[in-house]
Amino acid sequence: MNAYVRIVSAASRVGGFVAIMLIAVAALIVSQMVFLRYVLNASTIWQTEFVIYALVAATFLGSPYVLLEKGHVNIDILQKVSGPRVRLALEIASSVVGLTFCMLFAWSGWHHFYEAWANNWTTDTVWAPPLWILLLPIPAGVGLLCLQYVAEIFKLGGDRS
Repeated sequence: MNAYVRIVSAASRVGGFVAIMLIAVAALIVSQMVFLRYVLNASTIWQTEFVIYALVAATFLGSPYVLLEKGHVNIDILQKVSGPRVRLALEIASSVVGLTFCMLFAWSGWHHFYEAWANNWTTDTVWAPPLWILLLPIPAGVGLLCLQYVAEIFKLGGDRS
């Protein structure tokens, strides 16, 4: 169990790092796009779409790291006024509900990714990148989020001893 938590936590940190890099690259691309448009008076083809997909990918790939660091929005008024046993039960219940939602989301994201890959879908833009590449961060990030939820539940169970 401890090895699982360590491995998943390390993977979540990698996802967080990748998210940071995607945001940094998106910022550089936006700067390049502004330079092309307003200084060189040139048109841009792929930049806007790349930035949109990079920020969406950063959101999904970075979400397990946010959960690891307890950064997700949490309404904890009941937990704060409850005793230790009720607090633990509420934390486990909220983690199970979050895990269930994420499992459904990961399955749906995988299904959509697979359809795009199997049917060679591309975006309807001039750039027209393969859509499966752009959809992959959804099942990957949310799948890792599911694993991180399980690790968080394991950690809660370990807090009792």
